[in-house]
Amino acid sequence: MRKIAIIPVVCGILLMAGFGALQSQQSPDDPKFSKLVDTYLESYWKFYPTAGTMAGFNKFNGLLEDFSESVIDKRGNEIEAINKELMTKISVDKLSPEVKIDREILLDAIEYDLFRLERLVPQEYNPLHYNDILLNSIRSLLAKDFAPLDTRLKSATERAKKIPELVKQAKANLKTPAKEYTEAAIKQMPAILDFYITEVPKLAESASPAVKTPFMAEHAKVIAALTDYQKFLQTDLLAKSTGNFRLGPEAHAKILRLTCQTTAMFDEFNARAKADSNNIRREMFLVCIPYYKIMDPKFDIDNPPQNMSGDRITNAVISNVLAHIQGDQPTKDEWISKVKASADDIKAFLAKTKLLDMPEEPLQIEAMTALNQGSMLSKLLAPGPYDPAGSYTALIRPVPEEWTPEQIKGFFDEYNNFMIPMWTIEKIYPGSFFPAAFSRKGATLIRKMYPSQPLLRGWPLYTDEMYISAGLNSYDLRQRLNQLKLKLRAVLDYQLDLGIHQGGLTKEQAMRVWTITGFMSQPEAERRWNMIVLNPVAAAYPYVGYQEILDMEKDYKQAKGATYNQKEFLQKLLAGGPLPLRTIKTRLIQ
Repeated sequence: MRKIAIIPVVCGILLMAGFGALQSQQSPDDPKFSKLVDTYLESYWKFYPTAGTMAGFNKFNGLLEDFSESVIDKRGNEIEAINKELMTKISVDKLSPEVKIDREILLDAIEYDLFRLERLVPQEYNPLHYNDILLNSIRSLLAKDFAPLDTRLKSATERAKKIPELVKQAKANLKTPAKEYTEAAIKQMPAILDFYITEVPKLAESASPAVKTPFMAEHAKVIAALTDYQKFLQTDLLAKSTGNFRLGPEAHAKILRLTCQTTAMFDEFNARAKADSNNIRREMFLVCIPYYKIMDPKFDIDNPPQNMSGDRITNAVISNVLAHIQGDQPTKDEWISKVKASADDIKAFLAKTKLLDMPEEPLQIEAMTALNQGSMLSKLLAPGPYDPAGSYTALIRPVPEEWTPEQIKGFFDEYNNFMIPMWTIEKIYPGSFFPAAFSRKGATLIRKMYPSQPLLRGWPLYTDEMYISAGLNSYDLRQRLNQLKLKLRAVLDYQLDLGIHQGGLTKEQAMRVWTITGFMSQPEAERRWNMIVLNPVAAAYPYVGYQEILDMEKDYKQAKGATYNQKEFLQKLLAGGPLPLRTIKTRLIQ
């Protein structure tokens, strides 16, 4: 594939004033920009039609991804032409302030699109890339009721015809992926095949015979192709999977820059993370002291052995207290119901304290099916960018059936009854649901397409302190200890995401950091290793967003003085949509 010439993108701080008044003003080049956005997105969805259907863009529902060299080269030419037009034919000075923001977001999106196409090339190195398409190409059409079933099934028939060719491309394109990618893809395949064999016929059952009959004929060919692909993964590709899962310093740093969209330097975040790790551990130690003194102490904490370092004393005290309180835990069958109960308690607490406004939209909480399961313990399903409205669902991964009693105990040592409320706050309710729901209101298509992940995932990490201070569960210090442990987890995840993908940090070294420095159970540390290996950069988002929100709060406090209100501050963070952090920073101090 040819290399693509990228016109340099300069992402500076936007100087804005009077958002409310200027939002509705249109400048001379606004229509040209809007037309270019439509051109770019239409070309994007044509290249990724499965993702388009999932986003609510239905023009290409009958198409399927094509990763042949000629199509990829054509896509490169299209992106290059759009990038050139954006940089040379649309004057920044002739755009309204709000459109300038969308332009900056689009520039980052285009640069990442080019980088992914040219440097990351997932079609050559990641079988999970194909797994996702093979599953969702048909699922996105049949599982969501956006049109009459016959209409959707006709599109599904067209896609099904192309799946054997996509499998053929996958077998030809995949070179030497990382073993971790191939193993994860192999693990997913039984659930994908089961979906096609068991669920697809049910979803198509009520279609008219004239539409269902040709679909089911293609459906049989799809199952044969997927069975062949599964065998290829197991017997051919796994043996060739000698690649490195690490992105490397340059690629990892670039993705961080393009997706975090911050004005701060990551060297500064690194220094803060080191200090925060020490400070949070110190705070955990202080919380543990009164508990430790009555929990079969191994030594006199007021006169510790002289041969014990400060770190060893801290580790011993915190580990001892955590070991005593982690016995209060749910059973395997109670896990999801406990989280749901915690979400109800938190909702009632918010209604009583008025700590935060609550979205009008309800949040459904459901068990994650095998199709959605991977390294993530929870997942938020939200309306697509093109959907005018829609529901929000938080999925929670059940305890795996194949786990041994020891693995189950290790999991609930981590997610005990004192951890569950704080984990629920960060991951389920409010979790990313609150910022996603609030920031969606009035957001432009570009902002819905490319929401700021550090904002959405840093927001709940910032707010968890508010619940503790407001007296959730009567100021129980055992809950405070687990809240600090979660915050320490975010710090360590940030450090290890960089250390693993930009450095040579081994699994053993990472596991030691999580289990000893972070007091995690072995199963949780294993899960986080897999998460960072398979989803690089994502583990860094909560800490980056959290730190940026702290900086914005400091500046906002200085600007507001005695009139500062934390609830108002949090609302203003989300007022313009899920914007880049650099943009919110600027507009908050206007």
